Amino acid sequence: MFNKVTLIGNLGRDPELRHFEGGSMVSKFSLATNENYKDRSGEWQTRTEWHEIVCWGPLAQRVETALKKGSLVFVEGKLTTRKWQDKEGNDRYTTEVVGQIVKPLEKRESGSAGVADAGFPSIEDRFETAPAATKTPAAPAATPNPTSSADDDLPF
Repeated sequence: MFNKVTLIGNLGRDPELRHFEGGSMVSKFSLATNENYKDRSGEWQTRTEWHEIVCWGPLAQRVETALKKGSLVFVEGKLTTRKWQDKEGNDRYTTEVVGQIVKPLEKRESGSAGVADAGFPSIEDRFETAPAATKTPAAPAATPNPTSSADDDLPF
């Protein structure tokens, strides 16, 4: 099974950070992604989708301090749906992305570029409880081919 969501978009509101009694933290924000397309008359249209993002632990703290409304960000996480009851006791459902990697894609005010290093988020940006990468033994070094490429009869 596989549950992975990758989004690039703009924050619709400042992240809201909440602290719980046990010391855990959660940060929530909305993210807008846009899709451009031509309608039947040939006019360009933009469709905006809104996504609710939830981040936990130290990532929640970093998100709250580093991002603000309008920020362009890369978000990677998993899609979750939770059930809750409204004031009238009716069952309601909310679908959210639990962010595991959140990375700004704009220049920071200090002048360091966020775009240059944002293509592939680093391991430091992962959600605290994400499974650690398993260490695999290094592959043995390739031995040089004793035949020259001129002797190679492959067509490519």
